[in-house]
Amino acid sequence: MSTYQLFCMGNPLLDMQVNNAEDLLKKYDLKANDAILADEKHVPLYEEIVKSHKVTYVAGGAAQNAARGAAYVLPPGSVVYTGCVGDDDLAEQLKDANKREGLDQVYLVKKGEKTGACAVIITGHDRSLVTTLRVAEKFDKSHLSSPEVAPLVEAAKVYYLEGYFLTHGAESALELAKKSSEASKVFSINLSAPFIPQFFGVQLQQLLPFTDIVFGNEAEAEAWASATGQPDKTDLKAIARAIAIQPKANPARPRIVVITHGPKSTTVVSSASPDEPKEFAVHPLKEEEIVDTNGAGDAFAGGFIGAFVLGKSIDECVEAGHKLGAMCVKNVGPTYTWPKVQVL
Repeated sequence: MSTYQLFCMGNPLLDMQVNNAEDLLKKYDLKANDAILADEKHVPLYEEIVKSHKVTYVAGGAAQNAARGAAYVLPPGSVVYTGCVGDDDLAEQLKDANKREGLDQVYLVKKGEKTGACAVIITGHDRSLVTTLRVAEKFDKSHLSSPEVAPLVEAAKVYYLEGYFLTHGAESALELAKKSSEASKVFSINLSAPFIPQFFGVQLQQLLPFTDIVFGNEAEAEAWASATGQPDKTDLKAIARAIAIQPKANPARPRIVVITHGPKSTTVVSSASPDEPKEFAVHPLKEEEIVDTNGAGDAFAGGFIGAFVLGKSIDECVEAGHKLGAMCVKNVGPTYTWPKVQVL
């Protein structure tokens, strides 16, 4: 059986992307730059997108995007991903995309169920994400201890989890995080969206003691600061420091907190030196180079974590993240440039 250095877990989704669809934002009461879970009023959205707009289908799901980014950086056979899908065409499209980009998967497949989808409404450089999880939220913790998956969990050196998974799979996430901590391996999480620290803060705080690397953007960091009652709710350095110094089950390894801010500098704070934040400038792109910002944060995380698995310095990890993020925004959806270009 293959062994993988990086094990990723999240909600596998097929992205349904449409451009210049301001009418959908108004009709479904959506914000231009946001990520939400679909509720009853959003159910007709997916059918309307297909009927009334030109749709681009892109393999999605935050952790799956990051996993494909890490696979881009790492040698073949380095990254494996798990999540729950149905036995439908959407799942087959995801498998094909993963195969093209060097990512292996050990999906939990539920017969007769529908694979999750994400409506991506792009207006200018903003993207509004509306996710219907469908079978993705039926992930069973037992899958992690199955004969197919358990050896992969045991063999991995680094784990990556998307924050979205906490809406339904906190128990599975906690099991993975605790195993990682007990074995002195590296567990990382991406906050993923402001609503995760806002509404799933209890689950997030349960995980933090076992977490070695935390990714987020400025909106997610500010949401965490508000949800946890931090005195400074907008200073990204102060927020990153506050996350870094949260209690840790395995204090021998410092916690690294990485906050991206679009075209502005990326902030990094380590619990080993929390009063010495580092800022890394982002190489600016020309307006005409930016095609689509959907998945840019996932691409950054994938580049960073891929470089980390290779044993690179934090500075080099940030550089790899910036390069993959820049590559992503020049393409449609969370995709990378092929044939491969050198990132490190």
